Amino acid sequence: MTFSDYRTAVVTGATSGVGRGAIDLFLAKGLTVHAIARDEQRLAALAEKGVITHALDVRDTAALTRALDGVEADIVLNSAGVSRAGNILDASADDLDDLVEVNLTAVMQILRLLYPGMVERDRGHVLNISSIAGHYNFFGHTAYHATKAAVHQLSRQLRNDALGKRVRVTELSPGRIETEIFSRNLGGTPETDAAAWATYYEGFESLTVNDIVAAIDYAVDAPSHVNIGLIELMPTFQVPGGLTFDRRDAELVQSAATAASAE
Repeated sequence: MTFSDYRTAVVTGATSGVGRGAIDLFLAKGLTVHAIARDEQRLAALAEKGVITHALDVRDTAALTRALDGVEADIVLNSAGVSRAGNILDASADDLDDLVEVNLTAVMQILRLLYPGMVERDRGHVLNISSIAGHYNFFGHTAYHATKAAVHQLSRQLRNDALGKRVRVTELSPGRIETEIFSRNLGGTPETDAAAWATYYEGFESLTVNDIVAAIDYAVDAPSHVNIGLIELMPTFQVPGGLTFDRRDAELVQSAATAASAE
């Protein structure tokens, strides 16, 4: 089952990053594309290309339900995602809610709406953008790692749910990609764009959106009897994690020992 077997794609996170890049691929393949995002100005530019746009927040389940009513999706690309600086030690309640609602709950709600139709029609392909943060432990936002790990398990479980049907599921698990995500963590301004580029991309050979889109093309265009379940993509100079052994300061160790002996 290749692109020629499909007619309609639904893309979240459609106005930037992988979602935006994949829309160009899907249009080039002759698909009707439904784009879901919040940025109305960028959505208007997509509408000029013939894309059917839906200006909404993926956390709004009622809005998603209305927008996707009657849509027979052959491809669903769950690309919308958020991150935060810091970790669970300094996360706010809103940080945690946003990460879970956007990175996980919205993915499941969209699939709840569209996946049964794929199974019923015996045709479809789900593409979930996760992260190496869902597979490896390294310093980062703990809740982000947790939500992406959940997307990894969800992607595997979906295959069980559609057993016996010609419905495929691919999880794309990238390392560092040149997108807007780091700038958004810093505030999402032109100044943070420059700061993020200097900190995270300048001098690094990071992945590009085109690299991920090429992997999507490869997975969807595979023969119908082939399901490419997991594609991990990392820059050649980036490694997945590593072991850190933090040696405590000798004075702290002695202070702890003294306090313990005094109890």
